[in-house]
This record gives sequence, structure tokens and C-alpha cells, in this order.
Amino acid sequence: MKRLFSILAIAGLIVFSATSANAKANAPVFTEEVTMFVAEDAAAFVQDDAPAESKSFTQELKNRFIEGGPGFMGIVLLCLILGLAIAIERIIYLNLATTNTKKLTKNVEDALASGGVEAAKEVCRNTKGPVASIFYQGLDRVDEGIDNAEKAVVAYGGVQMGQLEKNVSWISLFIALAPMLGFMGTVIGMIQAFDKIEAAGDMQPSLVAGGIKVALLTTVFGLIVAIILQIFYNYIIAKIDSIVNDMEDASISLIDLLVDHKK
Repeated sequence: MKRLFSILAIAGLIVFSATSANAKANAPVFTEEVTMFVAEDAAAFVQDDAPAESKSFTQELKNRFIEGGPGFMGIVLLCLILGLAIAIERIIYLNLATTNTKKLTKNVEDALASGGVEAAKEVCRNTKGPVASIFYQGLDRVDEGIDNAEKAVVAYGGVQMGQLEKNVSWISLFIALAPMLGFMGTVIGMIQAFDKIEAAGDMQPSLVAGGIKVALLTTVFGLIVAIILQIFYNYIIAKIDSIVNDMEDASISLIDLLVDHKK
């Protein structure tokens, strides 16, 4: 029994010594592996924690525009350029056509009282805007009677209204055309995507993702163009309505002044 314990003790010492020697021999390798693992994990953490490089709005818009393709995107951009050009021209014209009708009416009244019709016509010549032009036409026909003067005011008011609304219909056309072109680009892009699926004989997301993205980009840009032009269009229409209301009020005031002057 003592011999058995002695043999087991000697065997345990031999196994322990061998294990210790093996651990000492593999210690540098294990330490190196742990160090590499920690370094890789720290690098990944730093990379994930670092903020991604952000693109400016113009760069992102440019990239998306290029991804949408030059075909339909170029036509949509042309609609935006033409629509904005007409809108800016109309806004400038309408702002120049805006007149202080109360001041003009007062000046015409004073001129009629002091210098007669010719003095009032001179006031209208020196004043810009459709209201002054309407006043001049009414004053020019006053010798033919109040009825003829009123008809001249009404007729020339329609002419001035047509000039105020000139080219506005083109803006509404571009508002309707831009999203329609975008939708057409979307339909064509979807058809191309399904053609790729049919050619491949398999439904793979990578085959259709690019075509669907291009299709949706054309729709987005078409809607953006329509929204921008719609804002300008509503402002122009509101401005025209305001000027037309001033023209109608001023025309009534002019007829009243002419009636009083005849008396």
C-alpha cells in the first residue's frame, strides 16, 4: 500500500512538472494572442465610435442626381430652370406693377379739380402700373360720355389683366409635368428591374435594387420640382388677385370722379 501511494505521488509530481513546463513554454504565445485580440477589439471599438464622414447637402444632392440618370433627371431639371425663370420674371413685373391706388386716385382728383382732364391725364402718364393706364384710358374717353369712358375702363382692364397673367400658365404646366416625368422614370426603372429578373431567372435583391433606387430618385426629384414651383405659382396668383382687386376698386372710384367732374 505504501509502495502504491509512493508510485502515485511520483506520477503526480511528474504530471505536474510536465504541465508547468508546458505552460511556461506556451506562455509567450498565449500572451501574444491575447494582446492581438485586445488590440483588434480596441481598434474596432474606436472605428465604430468615430463619427462617419458627413457629406454636405449639395454633395448628397449632386450624387443622387447623378444616380438618377441624365435622361429623365435632365428633363426634370430643365422644367425647374424654366419654371423658376418665368416665376422670377413675373414676380419682378408684378412688383413693378403694384401702385398705391389711393394716392393715385387722390392725385387724379386734385388734378381734375385744379387743371381739368388734361392735368389728370398728365398725372396718369407720369405714374407706372396698370391702374394708371386704366385711368388714362377712361380720362381719354370722358369727352365721349361717361358710358363710353366706363366701357373703355372695363375693356382696358381686361387687357391689363391679361398682361398680368402672361406666361403664368407655363408655370402650371411645369408643375404638372415634373412629377409626371418622375413617375414615368419610375415605371421605366421598374420595367428594367423586372427585365433583369426575367433574364437571370432568379429573384435576387442585388439585381433589382439599383433599378428600383434609380426609379424612386426620379419620382423624388419630380415632386421636389413641383413643390418649389407650386410655392412660386401660389404667390404669383395671390399677387395678381391683389392687383386686380385694386384695379376694380380704382375703376369704380374713377367713374365716380368723372361723374362729379361732369356735374
